[in-house]
Amino acid sequence: MPKTAKTLSGTKPESRAAEALPLRHVAIIMDGNRRWADQRGLPRLVGHREGVKALKETVKHATTQKLEYLTVYAFSSENWHRSHDEIDYLMKLFNEVLSHELEELAKGGARLRFIGDLSGMPTQLQFKLAAAMTKTQENSGLKLQVALNYGSRLEITQAIKEIVNQVKAGKITEQAITPELVQNHLFTAGIPDPELMIRTGGEMRLSNYLLWQSAYTELYITPVLWPDFSPKEFDEAIKEFTLRKRRYGGD
Repeated sequence: MPKTAKTLSGTKPESRAAEALPLRHVAIIMDGNRRWADQRGLPRLVGHREGVKALKETVKHATTQKLEYLTVYAFSSENWHRSHDEIDYLMKLFNEVLSHELEELAKGGARLRFIGDLSGMPTQLQFKLAAAMTKTQENSGLKLQVALNYGSRLEITQAIKEIVNQVKAGKITEQAITPELVQNHLFTAGIPDPELMIRTGGEMRLSNYLLWQSAYTELYITPVLWPDFSPKEFDEAIKEFTLRKRRYGGD
């Protein structure tokens, strides 16, 4: 399947000094866990566990490559429509990963941030998510954002409500509403837009993920299912990115 790029409208990312990678922020739609299991005649839940292994290797590799920001789509606001058994397993898996992997992640210098409507997650998990963010907040290595109960339309709608309330309260004027103000009310406030979005599994859609933030993001679609995604695949995506000419609406 050919790799696909589309250029949309948005904000030009900040400039930076030359480093190991030609970009600051990579976003990933980790798709294909269930299909990976189906192809092997395994329970679909096994695919999710293998997907965690792929994520761990990707985080390690991104850290080695000195990537600044990595944002991954772990659980969408639409995923609640899946079976009760699958949702229950995923919540337990999130808890397990935090219990077993947080210490290593923290020692590696990563700073964790969970984005999305976290109030919709199970109470015990909410406490663990908050504790993980607190534990790693002073780290200066890879900034790892994990999207949980995330939906971009929900995110934008919530931002609009917050801004409207500020106008009603007289804290800001209508004229003060700018794209920068809107961006500061998103779940990703303070994080630069991703220059590259990788989608595994071959599907050609954004799936309600980082719609505002991906205005000028280069898209890289690979047929490789997420559990099979490797550092080599990551490097191939970066290599493809370097071949793109990013015009931001210009010539």
